[in-house]
Amino acid sequence: MKVTVDLDQCEANGICVGIAPEVFELDDDDVLHIVGAEVPAGSEHDVKTAVAQCPKAALKLV
Repeated sequence: MKVTVDLDQCEANGICVGIAPEVFELDDDDVLHIVGAEVPAGSEHDVKTAVAQCPKAALKLV
């Protein structure tokens, strides 16, 4: 499973970082980054929750 972010939609509010910090991180300029090419085993549920909770629908599972 992979997750992507639409940076044009992302507000960098950090909800996803709070849910799955092993997958999402905000840099010093408040730009969201996806850590790694694939979602780590065991993090799938958290990533699905983060995608569902994104207030701007900027995250997508692919």
